[in-house]
Amino acid sequence: MQDTILMVRKRKNLILLCLLLGLIYLIWLPKERWRTVFLTGYSYWDNTPPGSAIIGRPIIHETAGGIGTFEDPITLAVGWRIHFDRHFEDFRPGTRFYFPRLRKYAIVEDLCGDGSRPQQGPCHTGWEGHAWLDIYVDGSTMDPETSVSCMEKLTGIQRVIINPRPGYSVVPGRLVESGCEVF
Repeated sequence: MQDTILMVRKRKNLILLCLLLGLIYLIWLPKERWRTVFLTGYSYWDNTPPGSAIIGRPIIHETAGGIGTFEDPITLAVGWRIHFDRHFEDFRPGTRFYFPRLRKYAIVEDLCGDGSRPQQGPCHTGWEGHAWLDIYVDGSTMDPETSVSCMEKLTGIQRVIINPRPGYSVVPGRLVESGCEVF
């Protein structure tokens, strides 16, 4: 009889522990949120160094890339600053975004802005009060002018989702090479 009571108590404690851990997980889980940003693009042709796909904070990709799905998001560059010889990104590397206007997911894997004082450049200071994000459009298999046209087409203020869930509508493909569709 006591063994049965002890088993019931253990089971109740295990259920309570699971519920508590689930609640903690939900509280600490990054929540998706909407934000208005200024989006620009950078390509294989105007990357640093030009004619390369080198990135500064690789998370999923070794070089800039991605097709815009949740599993293979496109590389995104963000502003950063140097403070007391330490680098601080405006968004943590690995942060995911969803761009409804492009129907693409992206992930922070690169830095936007060069030099010894990147915090004084537009990537960190933003544009008209909005965070500045720079998405990799690729273009390595096309001419530089096609990449520039794509970057001009997607540049502007738009709403994005930070820490998006999987399952949003996606049109997979590298931006320039898939026609640089904007919805």
